[in-house]
Amino acid sequence: MRKFITLTLLVFASLGSSFAQQSRAKVLCGPYVQSMSQTGFTVIWTTDVDAVAWVEVAPDDESHFYNQERDKYYDTRGHGIHPIGKIHKVVVDGLQPGTTYRYRIMSKGVSAYNGSGNVEYMKPAGTDVHRGQPFRITTYKEDYDKLTFDIFNDIHGKDSLFNLILNGARPNRDFVFLNGDMTSNISNEELIAKMYLKSAAKSFNGSIPMFASRGNHELRGRDAVKWFDYFETPTGAPYYSFSIGKFFFVVLDACEDKPDTDIEYSGIVASRPYVERQAKWLKEVLASEECRNAEVRIAFCHVPPETNGWYGAAQMCRLLVPPLNEAGIDAMFCGHIHRWRVANPDGSISNANFPVVCNPNMQRMEVTVTPKAIEINTFNTEGKSTNTHRISLKK
Repeated sequence: MRKFITLTLLVFASLGSSFAQQSRAKVLCGPYVQSMSQTGFTVIWTTDVDAVAWVEVAPDDESHFYNQERDKYYDTRGHGIHPIGKIHKVVVDGLQPGTTYRYRIMSKGVSAYNGSGNVEYMKPAGTDVHRGQPFRITTYKEDYDKLTFDIFNDIHGKDSLFNLILNGARPNRDFVFLNGDMTSNISNEELIAKMYLKSAAKSFNGSIPMFASRGNHELRGRDAVKWFDYFETPTGAPYYSFSIGKFFFVVLDACEDKPDTDIEYSGIVASRPYVERQAKWLKEVLASEECRNAEVRIAFCHVPPETNGWYGAAQMCRLLVPPLNEAGIDAMFCGHIHRWRVANPDGSISNANFPVVCNPNMQRMEVTVTPKAIEINTFNTEGKSTNTHRISLKK
């Protein structure tokens, strides 16, 4: 009888703990940094429950993070109301160029919504700056003589292999670029974090800025439209531009690789009007002083232009390559074809008058850019160098 009573008490204790109210929100993915500039950056992370979020920023000096109250930056997407959700985007601005800052992320989870519309919150939770360390980030300087960045593409959700490529990466890069098809589809938005973004955020440790393009496979699946929730761009679209000192970058989106009416898309793809609108935007941004005054101009796009290739690649040639030619783009970096290829501007593959370099799938591309040359190296999952190439820039 005594054993029975003891067992019964243990069962009820176990049930009680399982129904106990969660005390704090937990971070599931992140933080990771996007939209880096000379004066600010955007921090993104996700939590397991709905929460209000903010970022606290401190100078990178000898004072403890708790030395004084630190500047707070809130998620402002509610336009006057703190947005409550599981995906958090906080813009930090008003900073100094080329300056290192410390920051921590904070989340205050929602425990209940009562009938009157008020919200009950859990205890705030955030980066451990008591025994641990805050994150560190350095804003871009006003000018650079050299830039270094890594490119990853066509991982297709193979997170274990992605981690092998990440582990061999050089520690000091000015940014990383995810060039599309990081998943094979987005049937559920949780795949975005599970299949690659969580690993990327952990590797970059909230300190290396990340930019991204959308691949054709990221237009597929029930939750494909939610890709935008996890990425931040200056235009709010998958195509955008950014500058780092004298280096200008433009990110393009070729959309799907087959005609819009193909049976695979079930009538949900409308790439032609979308790419036509993008082409108009592209002409405007390439005519800007920011682009015209740059010493080096580089384009990113998941799908490479190919005159006689599939629909998406041919559409690139018709609509997006001509303005790039006029602007004097120095090089384009692509993926998609799952193999190494350098298409020189000889007309044999596309009408581009600049080299188009394709990174293989499951490989890391390391790029170093100066006003004189673009140096390229690729590495496989074993950390072995697989391809090297140099693009001389005539100025």
